[in-house]
Amino acid sequence: MLYIKLTDGVSTESEEVAEGVVIDFDERNRVIGIEIEDASKFIDLSRLEVMSLPIVSLVLSEREPAKT
Repeated sequence: MLYIKLTDGVSTESEEVAEGVVIDFDERNRVIGIEIEDASKFIDLSRLEVMSLPIVSLVLSEREPAKT
């Protein structure tokens, strides 16, 4: 499962908008998160690029654990 947290808050309602895609809403009916069930079957989660958010560039890549 992939959960994209958009803002802090407690989910008071959820709606499945497509098969396996659930949107979480807070008490003011604002979207606070998006859940994608079995996301790894559809996309490679070791590298996730976000292009449509209001940020210049964001690339999330799988990191190696810190060496102690």
